[in-house]
Amino acid sequence: MPGAAAPLWPGLLLAMAGAIAFSGKAIIVKLAYRHGVDAVTLIMLRMLFALPFFVALAWWAGRGKPALTARDWRVVGLLGFSGYYLASFLDFWGLQYVSASLERLILYLGPTLVLLLGRVLFKRSVAPKQLLALAISYVGVLIVFGQELRLEGADTALGAGLVFASTMSYALYLVYSGEEVKRLGALRLTGLATSVACVLCIAQYLLLRPWDTALQAAAPVLWLSLLNATLCTFAPVLMVMMAIERIGAAMASQAGMIGPLSTIAMSVWILGEPFTAWIAAGTVLVMAGVWLLTRVR
Repeated sequence: MPGAAAPLWPGLLLAMAGAIAFSGKAIIVKLAYRHGVDAVTLIMLRMLFALPFFVALAWWAGRGKPALTARDWRVVGLLGFSGYYLASFLDFWGLQYVSASLERLILYLGPTLVLLLGRVLFKRSVAPKQLLALAISYVGVLIVFGQELRLEGADTALGAGLVFASTMSYALYLVYSGEEVKRLGALRLTGLATSVACVLCIAQYLLLRPWDTALQAAAPVLWLSLLNATLCTFAPVLMVMMAIERIGAAMASQAGMIGPLSTIAMSVWILGEPFTAWIAAGTVLVMAGVWLLTRVR
């Protein structure tokens, strides 16, 4: 019927599928670590396989648009370093020491860090309900962190710190990418910035490891890295962007709350990680805090 509103369910399904696919990244990384590979090699393999897809995305999204200026390239380089290279490397490194469940909950604090950075960097006001949302989320993470610290020992603190630094790095990307998104478009910026990150990860590997180390990796590591690059890296980017086009960023973000739940379910089912009342309580608090934050904003 002319003028009828488009149905919401395709966008919601895309947002949920993207969140679930992206959540699988931690599971794949933990599986790969069982084969003796290190973080530098593992992230290089992921980015090596992902690079052609993101170069193609940048080219496709940039068709018929003005060429990038020198200023654009500088900004894209900085955003690619912060949002995709540094954040990804710290996350992979942290996963050597913490469970996939705790990693996902820490990453899910991203919106709270964006809010705090907006306050610190741009003096934006913070409503009391937003402070309440922050407190609820961080209490949830601290509950799970405390339980894992008691069971796994001091390495948990190192891993949690690395993943939190990864979350902060990506939050900085989100804070500073707004103007460039308006200039270049979300898909073009994502393709360019991620391509920069891929090149940086490959260069890091060539500087720190013998070039043939990756060739000596076990076959499952290569297959897992290919799966990580396609199903858990490139595909979620497209699905979430398509979801945002259909239902908006706010609703897509709320649909993405299935991400932590799917990570915990996969970590229990595939990795054999324990599921305790503490993890359940922490997850509920983190998701409640982020949900409240998105409602207030």
